[in-house]
Amino acid sequence: MGMQDKLQNAADEKVGEAKEALGKASDDDDLKNEGKVDQTKANLKQAGEKVKDAFR
Repeated sequence: MGMQDKLQNAADEKVGEAKEALGKASDDDDLKNEGKVDQTKANLKQAGEKVKDAFR
């Protein structure tokens, strides 16, 4: 399940980047901030996966 989680986290990060870019382009601060939050969540989850891998 580890590789699947890593791929999902990467996909979530890309979705966040897209939301942030769309928010910037449309001058929508809520969408831009939502994208940043999505990216942060994905990065934290990815860090958790790396910690799990370190203990395997």
